[in-house]
Amino acid sequence: MAKILGISTSPRKNKNTEFLIKKALENIKNCETKFISLAELEVKPCTSCDACKEKPECTIQDDMQKIYPSLRNCNGLIIGSPVYFGNMTAQCKALIDRTLVLRRHKMALRNKVVGVIAVGRSRNGGQELVARSIQSAFLVHECLIVSDQETAHFGGLAHEPAEKDEIGLKTVINLAKKVESLVLQLNK
Repeated sequence: MAKILGISTSPRKNKNTEFLIKKALENIKNCETKFISLAELEVKPCTSCDACKEKPECTIQDDMQKIYPSLRNCNGLIIGSPVYFGNMTAQCKALIDRTLVLRRHKMALRNKVVGVIAVGRSRNGGQELVARSIQSAFLVHECLIVSDQETAHFGGLAHEPAEKDEIGLKTVINLAKKVESLVLQLNK
């Protein structure tokens, strides 16, 4: 069965980003799903040591070692970040930077379907920039980027409080369905 991984990169547990990722995964009906919250894990930043040029592993020993197998084995990814000072969280950037080893060895994320969720304090609180920044990083991995294609052209974009943002919730659900649809088409 095809697998879709949801990752909340918020440092805060049980808040808006986590709620939205879980909402997206709840709306996926024909794929296996898994949820990871960085609020519960330690992912240190990349030190650019270049050890992963030689060996297909990162030398930094932290919780990223638990995330690598899920990234390698999923067919699709829904990743979300709150807006922090106009961009993604430090945790999101650390996770993305640490995926370099996956690119350097067999382009392990190539052709995986990726959807992005971003949540800000207001309707226009920087969500599009966060979404585009995350999408750009996954384009480097040659991932297949999707959006909800109905109301938010860059992904699932919401504002606080997320559970009361009807438009934002619609974009998240549409994004989840789009990710699932493409994953299923590619994995027939």
